[in-house]
Amino acid sequence: MTQTPPGATAPDLAQIEQLAQDAIAALPAPFRAAAMAIRLRIEDFAPDEILDSMQIEDPFDLTGLYEGIPLTEKSISDPPLQPDVIWLFRRPILDEWLDRGNVSLQDLVSHVLVHELAHHFGWSDAEIARIDQWWE
Repeated sequence: MTQTPPGATAPDLAQIEQLAQDAIAALPAPFRAAAMAIRLRIEDFAPDEILDSMQIEDPFDLTGLYEGIPLTEKSISDPPLQPDVIWLFRRPILDEWLDRGNVSLQDLVSHVLVHELAHHFGWSDAEIARIDQWWE
């Protein structure tokens, strides 16, 4: 188990957002621009209404969420009802990072982000694995 240095503080919401922005910047060019158009929301935990709608009792069980209509289901004739959003939940991400102990926080945030982007782009597991070498 990794020891936390004395005086260390947990990364805040802005730091998690910067890691997510760095992950977007590292995407292959064909996906980067489209990913930049998705709104990012970084919160400590998922709001109760999201947890309730997904029937999740423990807020630590949800690290990220895509809200929107996947590109594979969108029509140019349909007006957008709301912007697509990727939520990242800081506390569950930090808990998973500490529990794993063998990955960087950047790698974990990138992994969660790519998983949520996969919902937006309609990627298969093979397509995800080409972008996220850590895909399980």
